Amino acid sequence: MALTVVWSQTALEDLDAIAAYIFKDSPFYAKAVTEKLLSTADNITAFPYIGRVVPELNQAHIRERFVYSYRLIYEIKPTQIEILTVVHGKRLLETA
Repeated sequence: MALTVVWSQTALEDLDAIAAYIFKDSPFYAKAVTEKLLSTADNITAFPYIGRVVPELNQAHIRERFVYSYRLIYEIKPTQIEILTVVHGKRLLETA
C-alpha cells in the first residue's frame, strides 16, 4: 500500500507565510520555492527514510529534507507521511 502525504494545518500556515514573505521581493521566487517544497513533499513517499532524523528530536520516524534554506519536517506513519512544519534552516525547533 502506497503512503500518502498529508499536510498539517501548521505546515500549511508555514508554507503560506514563507510564500508571502518571499513574494514581497519576488513573486517568481515565491512560486519557485513553494513548488519545490510541494514537489519534495510529494516525492518523500518513494523513499521516506531518505531524510535525516531531526537532531532536536532524535526520533527515527520524524525526519527532514532541506529545500533551499528551509527544513521540511515530516513524520512517517504506517499509512501516511504527515508534513509537520516548514521552518527556516537556521531555526531550531522548540522541544519543550
